[in-house]
Amino acid sequence: MTDQAVNEPQVGRPRAERSPFPPIADYGFLSDCEVSALIAPSGSVEWMCLPRMDGPSVFATILDRGAGWFRFGPADVRVPSGQRYLPGTMVLETTWGTATGWMVVRDVLLVGPWRRDAARSSTHQRVPTDHAAEGVLLRTARCVQGTVDLVLECEPAFDYGRRRGTWQHSGVGYGQAEVSAEGLSSPLQLTSDLNLGFEGPRALARRRLRAGEEVFCALSWDNATAPQTFDEAQGRLITTAEFWQEWISRGSFPDHPWRKYLERSALTLKSLIYAPTGALLAAATSSLPETPGGDRNYDYRYTWLRDSTFMLWGLYTLGLDREAVDYFYFLTDLVERDADLQIMYGIGGERELTEQTLDHLSGYDGARPVRIGNGAWDQRQHDVWGVLLDSVYLHARSRDRLDERRWPILVRLVEAALAHWAEPDQGLWEVRGPAQHFTASKVLCWVAVDRGVKLALMRGDSDRARAWRQMADEIHADICAKGVDGRGVFVQHYETTALDASALLIPLLGFLPPGDPRVRSTVLAIADELTEDELVLRYRVEHTDDGFEGEEGTFTICSFWLVSALVEIGEVERARALCEKLLSYASPLLLYAEEIDAHSGRHLGNFPQAFSHLALINAVMHLINEEERQAAFTFSHDSLGPEVAAAVASPGTETVPGDDR
Repeated sequence: MTDQAVNEPQVGRPRAERSPFPPIADYGFLSDCEVSALIAPSGSVEWMCLPRMDGPSVFATILDRGAGWFRFGPADVRVPSGQRYLPGTMVLETTWGTATGWMVVRDVLLVGPWRRDAARSSTHQRVPTDHAAEGVLLRTARCVQGTVDLVLECEPAFDYGRRRGTWQHSGVGYGQAEVSAEGLSSPLQLTSDLNLGFEGPRALARRRLRAGEEVFCALSWDNATAPQTFDEAQGRLITTAEFWQEWISRGSFPDHPWRKYLERSALTLKSLIYAPTGALLAAATSSLPETPGGDRNYDYRYTWLRDSTFMLWGLYTLGLDREAVDYFYFLTDLVERDADLQIMYGIGGERELTEQTLDHLSGYDGARPVRIGNGAWDQRQHDVWGVLLDSVYLHARSRDRLDERRWPILVRLVEAALAHWAEPDQGLWEVRGPAQHFTASKVLCWVAVDRGVKLALMRGDSDRARAWRQMADEIHADICAKGVDGRGVFVQHYETTALDASALLIPLLGFLPPGDPRVRSTVLAIADELTEDELVLRYRVEHTDDGFEGEEGTFTICSFWLVSALVEIGEVERARALCEKLLSYASPLLLYAEEIDAHSGRHLGNFPQAFSHLALINAVMHLINEEERQAAFTFSHDSLGPEVAAAVASPGTETVPGDDR
């Protein structure tokens, strides 16, 4: 491909012509909890950044067909016969059928025993574990029948495609090579039992494999030690698989047909946690478009504070406490350091995430601009105090204690929410239009004060709890007076009657009990009026000045929120039907992007998206818990006499879900 072809956006293509970009949902996702990669169905690594998940790309063909790739697969076939993860792991297995035979390829980012005995890690802020990323992308191939012509093509394009590398052999023979480029601190190493050669910036290898033959290749960085033989490669792959299986076995998953979705979501979330700090990436990618060919393209390789409540809830619910604790302490590190909290940070705790456009890249399927950094980092959003206080409360309840060292910080957070709750902000969705009195922002300010009250009572500070409760009641009354329209439905902000999916958080966060008529009216209004083919939009773009043009798809998190909210208001059958529909939209590997086109089922936006998987866990567990509750009630009802059963079935006092979160 010429430089001109690389740099020209691919727009105006006739609809009958197939896009060279695979559907977003067809990518496989790899992670070692420090680096991640996306692999296209063709067997090409099309997204990978070094030295960590938010670093500059080495392979970025997902954003421009000439921006670096690494293919390992059959020479003449690009559509696999099947693809899966080895059960309970992040090892991707692809099966290929060709005209002459069958081959199986396995791809993995290696995880092994902690090897940093001689020197302390310069990146780890959390307690080291028994395992760590090895700095190796391993790819193995085995011909299982007939013969298959295997090809290896590795052409890095460093710094988001701006610099090509120079290859040279290293070691003895043709099995080791290294590629260097201006600005690289150390070269990348390519090791294989294939004979490697070069064509300009590309490393190449070919071999005809016969039944039973096995080969490998390994790309390594930061002077990591790569496998030298296939047997060593296979052994380290097995070690990595065992690491993932041991990790998932520590979770508590219900014996239910939907268990596979919960397990894959948990593995995906673990894979999006940057292990050295405990930070959760919102997604593994940058600038995958929310609108096909549009400009709603953002960099999501950062950590948003608003994810924290759902992250901790999901991990604690599934019994995966260690990752929840690491993420909690990452959050509290930020709170201790920063008097003025941001809505988002870099995964190492960085504050400045200045947004820039990469005009030399054509974008995914012509969607421009391609952005790195995120311009929302310095926005004012008033949800930050609520999500943090709710996270602290969840953590304290799970541990049945409150860390006294952090109490002065928590007091500061509550006081900040009280100081700013009456001011406008940019809202939960980070709109780039004018600031407004967003209802959800004020609800989360109420959450901050309400959880502050509960934490104060937990430590016996009744005077402060009493004063804060009075202020929480004032915020609550203001929202109920100004955030509800004439039909009793919560609206997007005080100056509109437009709907917003963030109002679904009202019953989930315990702002009002699910039996309140305003809650029921709001949930049903969103279900009936803010949906496309039953899937939920964040808001109607024609009613919201968000600073961008064009449409966007339905938001997967909002659709799963609706499932949870429907369960809360007793619409269980409707919730189950919607949940089944959403689960049917999962990618072939059970992954989710940020959005779904309701008409085609196409995934849109960055991938895989942490918030989508967090909301899935919340929704699925809501339904499973309700099924178990109803089954237990039916059993107890059938075993009681008629008079007692009638008494049990009579209406009782409503409870607020948030009170026991």
